[in-house]
Amino acid sequence: MAALKVHTSATTSLYSPACRTILLRSRRRRVAFPSRVRVSCSTVVIGLGGDSGCGKWTFVRRLASVLGDGAAPPRGGNPESNTLVGDTATVICLDDYHSLDRPARKARGLTALDPRANDFDLMYEQVKAIKEGRAVEKRVYNHVTGLLDAPELVVPPKILVIEGLHPMYDERVRDLLDFSIYLDISDEVKFAWKIQRDMSERGQSLGSITASIEARKPDFDAYIDPQKQYADAVIEVLPTQLIPDEEEVGKVLRVRLIMKEDVDHFAPVYLFDEGSTINWIPCGRKLSCSYPGIRFAYGFGTYFGHEVSVLEMDGQFDRLEELLYVETHLSNLSTKFYGEATQQMLSHADFPGSNNGTGLFQTILGFKIRDLYEQIVAERAAVAADALKA
Repeated sequence: MAALKVHTSATTSLYSPACRTILLRSRRRRVAFPSRVRVSCSTVVIGLGGDSGCGKWTFVRRLASVLGDGAAPPRGGNPESNTLVGDTATVICLDDYHSLDRPARKARGLTALDPRANDFDLMYEQVKAIKEGRAVEKRVYNHVTGLLDAPELVVPPKILVIEGLHPMYDERVRDLLDFSIYLDISDEVKFAWKIQRDMSERGQSLGSITASIEARKPDFDAYIDPQKQYADAVIEVLPTQLIPDEEEVGKVLRVRLIMKEDVDHFAPVYLFDEGSTINWIPCGRKLSCSYPGIRFAYGFGTYFGHEVSVLEMDGQFDRLEELLYVETHLSNLSTKFYGEATQQMLSHADFPGSNNGTGLFQTILGFKIRDLYEQIVAERAAVAADALKA
């Protein structure tokens, strides 16, 4: 297959908005920027990883809402495109970097999780190009046909989100990320979710679902799950501890937000008192919830050798508007105004996980990504302004 193009033309329309402004100013003033200043044109790159069906697409929709984007497929493009484009962020699905289509994988006995079925060289080259402010022609993996369709143009956005199975697998791609997130669903919960979805929505039998999960598990354990050690934040979804021997696993969840310490432009969220160890059962008169109730926890530990702080929620909300009571006890949320987290949750009450910690922690990380982007942009603007003055 011929190599796909990376646009190197100086045509400013192919560059990110921030980069266009700097290039146009430099041309008018005939300024030649040193190489270090070109970094100020960079797109901020976010990596979002996890297994299929773990909630990556819901996370992307929550992030788009926090950013105020109307993320939608490219206009006039391939109707099977996996890309979402908004005013601030563009989301590309890493399935588009499959090197083998579905028939070829079947013939070779490989799953899409296997690195041999993916083109990491191309992934690195194109993510690097976009980060540097250059447009690329990225091919499209058609999930309906299982084939690779013709490429589509991706113009550098302010924020690029690369989501899929392998955003942190290749060290070169990993080094391009400004922030990374992994959605870690326990085997018990994942199995319960998949059974519920595939039996009720797709009419599959329990036997076929179990066989599918078992067939994928070796590759998941070998190639996907280890990536969580590289993530700056992990949302871990576990069975509840509020109900002993829960029969319906996955109905009530215990969700942990694991946040690395000392990450650039990222301050971990904390409950009540930073640095303390907290176990909190909210007042029942201020936060109504059905059996088995709600419990929050906050503390510190290590995760794959990294110092982390951990915020935990076990149970689910009955009335989302009462989340405001919890929000007032959380600090470092990076919200713009009082009650913004509650507002976001209420506006997407129909999204999966809106009544438990998955939705709450996805929303919180959306605020953190927005804040991280604004910090990086401010730093780059200061560098560019100093260069223009010089």
